[in-house]
Amino acid sequence: MTHYAILTAMLAPAFFLTATAALLGSANSRLARVIDRTRALLRELADESLTDADDRRVLEARIALQRRRSHIILRGSQLLYLAISCFVGTSLSVAGDSFLDHRFAYAPTLLAALGVLAMFAASLLLAREAAMAVRAVNEEMDDAHRKANRRSPLI
Repeated sequence: MTHYAILTAMLAPAFFLTATAALLGSANSRLARVIDRTRALLRELADESLTDADDRRVLEARIALQRRRSHIILRGSQLLYLAISCFVGTSLSVAGDSFLDHRFAYAPTLLAALGVLAMFAASLLLAREAAMAVRAVNEEMDDAHRKANRRSPLI
């Protein structure tokens, strides 16, 4: 295999690396937002003026949801790191295969496939977490609307 062919074969993993890195940046940003929201909810829960048992249960449920979201993002991030490792391994095995008289045989293909599967699984997890986030926001808006209507009923 010529140097040109080797470099060409290494381009696909490089594109996947770029896409995976973008997803990982997005996941880290989402995790930061979840952490910020959890801290805000914990402050509300610790507020001594919060005496209504139903309000406390609602806050505790919201905190539990944020915890689930953070675990899903963590799993997605771990899969993305695995994908990055596989894509780097793919590039290394493509380069090494030509220099070592094709001893790696199927390693580049297997690593690439594993990387794509990890990226696919991470994408599914992150999509699930995004749906949870939208549901949480909708529930909070509905709850705020109900509370506002209790305080000032329509005339």
